[in-house]
Amino acid sequence: MANDNLIVEEAGGLVTITMNRSEKRNALSVAMMSEMLARLREIGGRTTARVVIIAGAGPAFSAGHDLAELKGRDLSFYRREFDICAELMTAIQEIPQPVIARVHGVATAAGCQLVAACDLAVAGDSARFATPGVKIGLFCSTPMVALTRAVGRKHAMEMLLTGEMIDAYTAERWGLVNRVVPAADLIAETNKLAIKIAHASALVVGIGKRAFYAQIDLDTAGAYAHTKEVMSCNAATADAQEGITAFLEKRNPVWRGK
Repeated sequence: MANDNLIVEEAGGLVTITMNRSEKRNALSVAMMSEMLARLREIGGRTTARVVIIAGAGPAFSAGHDLAELKGRDLSFYRREFDICAELMTAIQEIPQPVIARVHGVATAAGCQLVAACDLAVAGDSARFATPGVKIGLFCSTPMVALTRAVGRKHAMEMLLTGEMIDAYTAERWGLVNRVVPAADLIAETNKLAIKIAHASALVVGIGKRAFYAQIDLDTAGAYAHTKEVMSCNAATADAQEGITAFLEKRNPVWRGK
């Protein structure tokens, strides 16, 4: 399924959303962000969708917000722009399916934010990342939210204050991406990771993803209080009992999503 801003493909439970504004280096216009947000929410309600991959068409993953859209607007427009951006980044983590960024070329500003907001990220070896807003007088304040939750404080501040590019291997070392692969293998390696995840119970993956984000900013006691209840309820599900039984019987489990 395609329109001016997105190409959406689905096969074997993997849904690939490709940003399709290659002539603008997949700049995140209000229209594109709104469409991606609507698509993610729709996917989130479907049990047939197991893993989501976000990619970019053309030479770049995403160069961030569409600066032409930000020139000469009033405060209400800017608030709407960044409201939609925040909703999009939040939706990525709220839907039950794991979301993987498949990154090639540059991922800058809100494009870097999009990578940081995804649950996982695979980068081609020529990919580069930056939050360069400081260079044009518009500090990357909203990208900072996702970035500081993906990399350490000192690394995040270096990216935010200098605006300089980091290469894919630095991004991997800092925790912004999970792995770096040869550019020619990027699609295959991302799909391989997605398929590994799709083998698990979708119900259980969704439970785990929600619990991960719920506990991550709690103190230790609060995190254990939350996750022990989550794990107790998980253990009582039919899929957990099937998985335990299958392991003991040395066979593959048959998930029922219950």
